[in-house]
Amino acid sequence: MASVLLVDDDPAIREILGAYLRREGHRVLEAATGAEALEKAGEADLVVLDLMLPELDGWQVARRLREAGSEVPILMLTARGEEEERVKGFELGADDYVTKPFSPREVVARVRALLRRFGHRDRLVYGPLEIRPQERKVFLEGRPMALSKLEFDLLLTLAQHPGLVYSRERLLDRVWGGDFYGVDRVVDVHVAALRKKLGDDPEHPRFIETVRGVGYRFLGDAS
Repeated sequence: MASVLLVDDDPAIREILGAYLRREGHRVLEAATGAEALEKAGEADLVVLDLMLPELDGWQVARRLREAGSEVPILMLTARGEEEERVKGFELGADDYVTKPFSPREVVARVRALLRRFGHRDRLVYGPLEIRPQERKVFLEGRPMALSKLEFDLLLTLAQHPGLVYSRERLLDRVWGGDFYGVDRVVDVHVAALRKKLGDDPEHPRFIETVRGVGYRFLGDAS
């Protein structure tokens, strides 16, 4: 089905996850170090990457892969569960995150979801919503949507990491840029406009959920 690179310095974890992934039908590659991971990543359709590696850690591996232009989906494994750590991982190029201790079945399910989501790297599909990042186009129930640049960037930022809560401050930094000197109320205004175009009810959202006192997160499973 797919070639999955397991990067972890613990051979027991590689053995267990490898067995589950092979049972799923995947070809499994293994690496015990960051340097070895960089050598083998070109053969992989997806990378399961532990953060706590000797010498070259998972953060550095993810950064180097993205700097080299690799778009391979990355599922990070870590013992750290704080949201700031997850956000840092996403900003370095990770696509999903599992916190140790984990269930091998959960990892396999997340691998399956990532492969489904990124099966076509030029589009993200969530039910009736399709986003084409390279073309900067969005379709809802097959019909093209007219979004402003900021609305598109806001939607893409949220949709790339469903379930992750973005604070208004972080959205300002990611979408408007670090040199933007405005109030975070501008995020609420653009989210409201985006919801209106999506036909999304804030009280019963399909796509964008308000996390009171914090910010917003994207809902939905990849199709």
